[in-house]
Amino acid sequence: MLHPSCSRLLNPFCLVAALGLLLSTFGFADDTLQSTATASVAASQVAPADQLEKQLGTKPSTVDFHGFVQHEFEIDGVACKLVRPATPAPTAPWIWRARFWGHEPQLDLALLNQGWHVCYCDIADLFGNETAVQRWDQFYDLSQQIGLHSKPLLEGMSRGGLIVMRWASANPDQVSGIYVDNAVMDIRSWPGGQGVGIGAPRAWKTCLDAYQMTEEQTETIADGPLQRLEGLVQASVPLFVMVNEADNVVPPSENSDVLVQRYRELGGPIQELRRPGLGHHPHSLKDPAPLVEFAERAVAQ
Repeated sequence: MLHPSCSRLLNPFCLVAALGLLLSTFGFADDTLQSTATASVAASQVAPADQLEKQLGTKPSTVDFHGFVQHEFEIDGVACKLVRPATPAPTAPWIWRARFWGHEPQLDLALLNQGWHVCYCDIADLFGNETAVQRWDQFYDLSQQIGLHSKPLLEGMSRGGLIVMRWASANPDQVSGIYVDNAVMDIRSWPGGQGVGIGAPRAWKTCLDAYQMTEEQTETIADGPLQRLEGLVQASVPLFVMVNEADNVVPPSENSDVLVQRYRELGGPIQELRRPGLGHHPHSLKDPAPLVEFAERAVAQ
């Protein structure tokens, strides 16, 4: 029975009420709600790379990356890249390459084949300083807007170790794991050459400019990656440390060895792969299976 106020069928309120009653009676309302829910689910399943244009306001260019589509774009003038897998994994995991894009890409390619994305945000010549951290903050914000996993795996080869450790220490709850490979942990070691390593004078000058410090001021620096480990340990961020033991460019005794020792002493989850007789190169592994296993375990925890 219709509401008493609906004595006139042409009353707009009556028409709405009657229509609602009919839809409910014959199941149309449920169908409509189901269609709306389905559409919402479909919208949420749009591939992250397909949402770049909407978030950026411009269409990224594309190039080939070992048979995968690489999207190239800028954030406030900073060059960025995102490589999409053929079939994204359900949770949209991603590995964040710090430096040396495309060098020894075995792990990146293996993860792309597992449905991961591979990302890059240029921080060249910044040596992990605050500007570099801010650039990565902006890229991370974009990653979340397009639907990538909330905790990327960070990949830092050589000087790339500076930014992955610095950004992770500032955002320990936004990191699934960290893979560092013959990585710089102390700018005084490289490029400074103040220890047993050969150093890099030109890069050292650029590094000092990036930090706006004199060489004398670096003697007492106490806020590098090795001094910022406690938060990572508290967040149980796992580390995988590749160590070429004959590295005279980034000497393990001043970098990786110190990282391993301190992280273990603090109780952090860490594993190392040591390679006797090898210098600074090669990075990565011909068969990246141990790295893939680490990555998948880290993002699943």
